[in-house]
Amino acid sequence: MEPWSYDLAGRFDEHAFDSEVLKDNPLGDPHVRPLWVYVPPAYEDEPDRRYPSIYVIQGLTGQIDAWRNRTSFRKNFPELADELFATGESPPAILVFVDAWTSVGGSQFIDSPGTGRYLTYICDEIVPWVDSTYRTKAEAAHRGITGKSSGGYGAMVDPMLRPDVFGGLATHAGDALFEMCYLPDFRKSVRELRDKYDRSFDKFWEDFHSRPAFSKDSDYHLLNDWCMAACYSADEDGTVHLPYDVETGELRPEVWERWLAWDPVRMVPRHADALRGLKAIYIDAGRRDQFYLDLGAEAFRGELEKIGVTDVFFELFDATHSAIEYRYPLAVKYLAERLA
Repeated sequence: MEPWSYDLAGRFDEHAFDSEVLKDNPLGDPHVRPLWVYVPPAYEDEPDRRYPSIYVIQGLTGQIDAWRNRTSFRKNFPELADELFATGESPPAILVFVDAWTSVGGSQFIDSPGTGRYLTYICDEIVPWVDSTYRTKAEAAHRGITGKSSGGYGAMVDPMLRPDVFGGLATHAGDALFEMCYLPDFRKSVRELRDKYDRSFDKFWEDFHSRPAFSKDSDYHLLNDWCMAACYSADEDGTVHLPYDVETGELRPEVWERWLAWDPVRMVPRHADALRGLKAIYIDAGRRDQFYLDLGAEAFRGELEKIGVTDVFFELFDATHSAIEYRYPLAVKYLAERLA
């Protein structure tokens, strides 16, 4: 009943995926994860047809059931995607909604001894299972990945790391150009740790779990700092290293360099061959992005141009980082056309 819900032309299948590689994750997070697979209209009516697949990943703190949230007077992304295929605006595709939430906020969709093996989880567990369960075109050339913010980061990085799995990417305001999106908040974190938590992240987490999450202004950037450190600068034994001294705020160059090695902008030259082999690259961001990820989007495109990758969709549009779900179908359409 509209506007509370909309009849779908396609179908969502909801699965509980039992992951082997997440069983020993260092945070003790659940290894059985929800996994949603959307099949487009006419999937059942054309039993011999195979489809490209697009993997959909979320931003920091995202969990899969949040896809059903809606902004007033708008359809949510699952509804928008279904409408895209139902109206014939896009070639049909199978969409795979992946949950990679962790108890520190996220995983950045990479393998890390601080959070778990989420790149392996996606590429070596979920993808083969989807290909064996649904009628996909089971080659990298017909498989893409899309996301926003931290999901946009994963969408940039995963095809660089695993070009054998993904042949196209779409990033909406993905984390990139780390000195612009991460570094400015370090000073805020150091001040909050000094004034409220006796310079201790342990005390922050104790406080965070004792009350409604994000009920303090400092929660987001403290959680973000720790989560990114757990992803980018954790030792093999799981020890997490921060890129700044919590006592003085001074940057710790040896740790910051570990972060920068994971910056998509800086990763481009090392993964030039993989990027040149992609069939689709879509990049966008709001011009007023609160985290200045529009600058990261421009820098990422600039590095792509340097290695000769110029067949790229790129757009800066009039918006912030928030409530841009209406952009997601544009990326799905672009990927579906290129990967069909």
